[in-house]
Amino acid sequence: MSLPTILVTGADLADQALAMLGDFCIVYAGKAPTEDDLVALAREHDPVAIIVRYGKVGAAVMDAAPALKAISKHGSGTDTIDKVAAKARGIEVVAAAGANAVAVAEQALALLLACAKSVVHLDARMHAGHWDKATHKSLELAGRTVGVVGLGAIGRRFAKMADALGMRVIGFDPFATDLPPFIQSVNLPTIWREADAISLHCPLTDENRGILNAATLSQCRRGVIVVNTARGGLIDEAALLAAVRSGHVMAAGLDSFVVEPMAPGHPFQGEKNFILSPHIGGVTSDAYVNMGVAAAANVLAVLARQSAVAV
Repeated sequence: MSLPTILVTGADLADQALAMLGDFCIVYAGKAPTEDDLVALAREHDPVAIIVRYGKVGAAVMDAAPALKAISKHGSGTDTIDKVAAKARGIEVVAAAGANAVAVAEQALALLLACAKSVVHLDARMHAGHWDKATHKSLELAGRTVGVVGLGAIGRRFAKMADALGMRVIGFDPFATDLPPFIQSVNLPTIWREADAISLHCPLTDENRGILNAATLSQCRRGVIVVNTARGGLIDEAALLAAVRSGHVMAAGLDSFVVEPMAPGHPFQGEKNFILSPHIGGVTSDAYVNMGVAAAANVLAVLARQSAVAV
């Protein structure tokens, strides 16, 4: 009797996760699977679960796998999964919430510091033989206000680090409860109005798509720093480009973009005061293991629960 299949929309999975899934046949879709790739693999192997690393899982993929019971995200953001289609088909969608919180929060802090301290610019100048000590002034973060949008595991971890730097932390999250005392809960207009730096840590939804746009950026303090390690769709990229060029936004540190991978010739490339990284906030050796183990555990929990219901 053949083992049930789990489809991984990636090229690998942590050994620790694989050890948990020994009763399953693991099929990999590769580093950059298209929807057609996933449909073909789902039709061929009829997986009972999909662990989502890359690519999008929509209704067509689900319909190609009649045995599918669980879609487990290798990470916290589930915007690449059609949750409405999954619910209609009785397929549970689960995320490895918090598994990469430390990694992403540290990346957000690194981007914030790089923007405030002109790290990339000064490094380039030094390598070119310049010594700008007499002319350069960076930004001191202690005593300044950071606005954190999204106060889940990642946002709270980032807020804790910002507080340790001596920053005043204000945050917005309509679903957050039991906030630590160093986070002051406020509404979004207060963040736009009072923050010297804004860091985005919320999931992407239809309601908050483009939450940072020309109108909201115009409400922000001149010289604000924008950091995004969440989802690129939270930002109107054309509006941010204009705001940085005008000096209204001092700098932007971005780890996520509307279209990924970023296409050659993107307007941000080569642009002054943009510090970019290729959506690697959660890509550390520790987070890789944590996310894989959590994704595997979520699959096993869903399958066990559905088996119990079937009995």
